[in-house]
Formats: sequence, structure tokens, C-alpha cells
Amino acid sequence: MNVWAIANQKGGVGKTTTVVTLSGLLAAQGKRTLMVDLDPHGSLSAYFGHDPDTVSDSVYSLFQSISSKTDVHAEQVIRQTPYDNLSMMPASTALATLDRQLGTHEGMGLVLKKALQSVEHQYDHVLIDCPPVLGVLMVNALAACERLLIPVQTEFLAEKGLERMMHTLSMIQKASREDMPYLIVPTLFDKRTKAAKESLMVLRDSYNLNIWDSVIPVDTQIREASKKGIPLSHLNPKARGVIAYSALLTELLQRNTMASADVAEVGR
Repeated sequence: MNVWAIANQKGGVGKTTTVVTLSGLLAAQGKRTLMVDLDPHGSLSAYFGHDPDTVSDSVYSLFQSISSKTDVHAEQVIRQTPYDNLSMMPASTALATLDRQLGTHEGMGLVLKKALQSVEHQYDHVLIDCPPVLGVLMVNALAACERLLIPVQTEFLAEKGLERMMHTLSMIQKASREDMPYLIVPTLFDKRTKAAKESLMVLRDSYNLNIWDSVIPVDTQIREASKKGIPLSHLNPKARGVIAYSALLTELLQRNTMASADVAEVGR
């Protein structure tokens, strides 16, 4: 089971769009795919018709079970979507209270990892939509994932969010003493504007070894797909955004294959 976290400490950079579109593409390939919404705003949950203000048996239930000492299993939280091979764990707005209520409880940083391990034979891929702030939810996502994707809007203000995200990643890696493979993904790129081109150039100069060599373009059909609650890959497989995300998925799967080969070589 491959687990990818999609995170950035700035909102509006395309995290949820990245989760939905990549997941839709994987599901269309026959890959059993699970989406996890860790953002209290619940954009991913709302995309598929779940109201984070009223949803029951959400990801929050997994964390709450630690303090209440009740058994809440991952299967109880997972919801099917209308699309084959595509499931999700919805978020609750109550997730926003976790750091204040339960952040000091022992083992809170590994709740999601343990939950996913209990269903690892049921899914090929898990994609985690992270909140834009550092806290117990971000820690859970980074502890559970094998690869981190960092969508970054191609504008100068977004670069500050990326700097914070890189600082967070550095702290997590020092604490765990393990390197986290990550890939920066330029998003919402408008080739018509000078600002977008200059921002992309700065990103490539600053993070040349860890930035994807292509971009996710601005595509109004992404907004249309969101309104309808349909993955863009299902709404219009030929959309510019789908073509770009398909290329990104190919890159990610190739990297997974290379990483697996490296592990096998070390084990010989």
C-alpha cells in the first residue's frame, strides 16, 4: 500500500484538487484508492457530499477513541464514493480541537498510521489531504506517509508557505531520524502572466532537485468538477488539468518503482 500525504502550510494552493484528481486517476486504473481528509475545513469531505459539521464516524472518531478508550476501527470511518475503487475517510470540524483537547495524550502522533495499517490489504493507494497548519494532524500525516507532495501555487506569496512547510519537514525528519521523500508540485500556473513565470523560475532555482519538472495549469474545468462533486478525470478525461495530473501520477509511480527497487537491492 502506497501512502502519500499532500500538504502545504498555506491554503488555496490546490491540495484538495491534487488529492481528488490523482485519486480519481488511480481508481480509473483499477487501483483501490482511499482518500483521507485531515483538514478541519473538510473541503475533500464536502466535495463528495459529506458535511464536516454534521458527519458522524469521521477521522475525528479515531482520535477521540484514544481519550475515551473505546474501540473505533478504520472500517467504521471509511465511506464509499459513487465511483468504483474510490473510498474516503471524511473529516469533522471537531478536528480543529484536537491539539487543545488531546494533543498531550501518548501515542497521538501515530493514530492515523495505525488505522491505515489495519486496512493496508484493502487498498493499493492512500492519499491524505492535510490541514495548512502544523499540529497533531500534520504530524499524523507525515508519520503515516511514505512520500510527501507539496503543491505550491506559482505566485510569490505562496513561496512563504513553502518555506514554512520545508521547515516543518526538516523538524520532523530530525525527530524521526529518517528522510522523507518529497516532491514540490507547481500548481495554478498561468503561462499568460509574467508573475507566474517568474515565480516558477524562482522555485526551480531554489528547489531544483525536489521540484517536478512540469506544472499543473490553471483549468476552469477543475472548478466545474468541484461544483458537481465529480473527479475531473471522470468528468472530462481530456481536460488540461487531467493531462497534467496524469503526467504527475506517472512520475510518482515511477519514483515508487525506483524506491522499491532500491530497497530490494539493499536487502540482497
